[in-house]
Amino acid sequence: VRMERTVRGIGFVALGGFIGAVLRHAVDVAVGDITGLGTLVVNVIGSFALGVLVTRTVGPRTRLFAGTGAISSFTTYSTFVTDAVALGTVAGTAYVAASYGIGFIAAGAGLLAGRRW
Repeated sequence: VRMERTVRGIGFVALGGFIGAVLRHAVDVAVGDITGLGTLVVNVIGSFALGVLVTRTVGPRTRLFAGTGAISSFTTYSTFVTDAVALGTVAGTAYVAASYGIGFIAAGAGLLAGRRW
């Protein structure tokens, strides 16, 4: 049976998800009430972290805990879309462009860093 289909695998995802969600909230608290900033920060950090993770040879437990659990709950697409709409047409468009541009750069940097470590 594959790890992700076991109770233990679900536990790794749940624990990682809890940690990622708490860290996500901590970033929002740290950046304050600037619409979109917390989401941008977590999505860039998450892109980098996922880039590192996919280049490393890790076991299924680490992949479930870190990738599926922690990183997935730390980053967020639904809040990203809500923030973009709340910012309006011009600022929202710039926010989407910056998020994707910086996110791709962070993911690429994570891939490079992961290969070198």
